[in-house]
Amino acid sequence: MRSRRAILLLIGLAPALAGACSAGGAAEKTPPPAGASSGGGGGRGGGGGGAVPVAAAQVSEKAVPLEIQAIGSGEAYSNVAIRAQVTGELTSVNFKEGDDVTAGQVLFTLDKRPLEAALQQAQANLARDQAQATNAAAQATRYQDLVAKGIATREQSDTQSTTSAALNATVAADKAAIENAQVQLQYATITAPISGRTGALQVHPGNLVRANDTAPLVIINQISPMYVTFTIPESQLPELNRYRAVGPVGVRVSPPGDSTEIVGGHITFVDNAVDQTTGTIKIKASFENADRRLWPGQFLNVTVTLKVDQHSIVVPGAAVQSGPQGTYVFVVKADKTVEMRPVDVDRSLGSDAVIKKGVTPGETVVTDGVLRLVPGSHVTIKQGTDAPARGTNDASTN
Repeated sequence: MRSRRAILLLIGLAPALAGACSAGGAAEKTPPPAGASSGGGGGRGGGGGGAVPVAAAQVSEKAVPLEIQAIGSGEAYSNVAIRAQVTGELTSVNFKEGDDVTAGQVLFTLDKRPLEAALQQAQANLARDQAQATNAAAQATRYQDLVAKGIATREQSDTQSTTSAALNATVAADKAAIENAQVQLQYATITAPISGRTGALQVHPGNLVRANDTAPLVIINQISPMYVTFTIPESQLPELNRYRAVGPVGVRVSPPGDSTEIVGGHITFVDNAVDQTTGTIKIKASFENADRRLWPGQFLNVTVTLKVDQHSIVVPGAAVQSGPQGTYVFVVKADKTVEMRPVDVDRSLGSDAVIKKGVTPGETVVTDGVLRLVPGSHVTIKQGTDAPARGTNDASTN
């Protein structure tokens, strides 16, 4: 009887339990109150996928020179240190220090009186010895006649012939002495061996100058034309020689702090050996320097132009980035998303980079804001930044 009552009780409670379960399920499906957080995350960096503001520039095609940069110095085309070749008192200086002089112009004059006296003495010795030589020759002739007649001996005739020959040699020595005295007298007048500009004057009239003294009287530098001397690494020598074999290689220079370049130079000398201590080789370029803008000893910025590529692909250097896989740029596509594009950089030119391959003219590359970008990012280009990269000339002008 007790088992039967338990079964009947469970059957009576079943509808109540079913209603309770149904109410619980409805409670679980009830939506959360307004304003409750769902716990979900936003986009990259919490920005919800907004566009990134960037600066950009267009890839351009330009005429870009292939250049070698170096630091050089001015060097006189010719340099002469003027020294006295005879000892004497300096009687006159016929120029002012810093003057331009021409070849053959008289610069200094020394006291000529001792040299003139030496010349006159040599001339007198010649006259005396010539008279004696003439008499000795006549005596030798007479003795030859006497020997033929048997009046004089052969020994006497030979003695007279020897005396005549000795006096003839003395006459020749006297003539050489006269020529030397004349040369010494010419040395008393010092002329300019080259045309150029004089430096500081080391002596003044009244001083005693000595032959071949250590200190020169003055130094003359030929500065028109003029050399500019510089060095380049030996690694660049093969390329330089390759272009020199084709034709003259142009050179431009500018003084430090002066943006105005001096053009018209070309390489005229390449040293015959590389300096092993520095790994460089010496180069000289010639400039006409008619306007005297170059000066000996002046430091100069040197630019050697090997060639000009008329169709170089140029981007701003700021657009080129480096990564584990090499260099790349972010290219802005038509839908304002960016693509990470690998590029091969040929060389740098100022603030620009010359690209071998990877981009084409007319494309737009990001120059600022790249740190916030990933491939596919949406961007907005700041006003006034979508401009062509700088270069030597536009391709349209070539």
